[in-house]
Amino acid sequence: MQLTKEAIIEQFKTHTKNTLIETLDIELIDLGTDFLTLKMPVTPKVHQPDGVLHGGATVALAETCGSFAAELLLDTKNFFVRGIEISANHLKSVKDGFVYAKATFIHKGRTTQLFEIKVTNDTDDLISLCKLTTVSLPRTK
Repeated sequence: MQLTKEAIIEQFKTHTKNTLIETLDIELIDLGTDFLTLKMPVTPKVHQPDGVLHGGATVALAETCGSFAAELLLDTKNFFVRGIEISANHLKSVKDGFVYAKATFIHKGRTTQLFEIKVTNDTDDLISLCKLTTVSLPRTK
């Protein structure tokens, strides 16, 4: 049985309790057959000392987005997914509001996957462009 979008969003909330994801207030807001979108508030909690969004918080959002997309869009009954490389180009700073990460596949291989994750602000300006490589490894019984 395929889960509904609402059930997947609720599952995300349940599985992220007491994790960095909860600490950063990251929420799953949308998903489809080939994408996943998360949002994170930009508050002093995720600022660097000069009052703008910390690049590390941005990368944490991007990796969460790509990793969860891999979990949802791949066969995780027989495989588990791990991130093996992430890169980020930070293009614009943000002081407040929200940032949104949208992960889409660049490559969907049996063993490795490559995601593009665009991080945007409330007015859809590109804040960071990230790439995440994941690997699917067989589950042992």
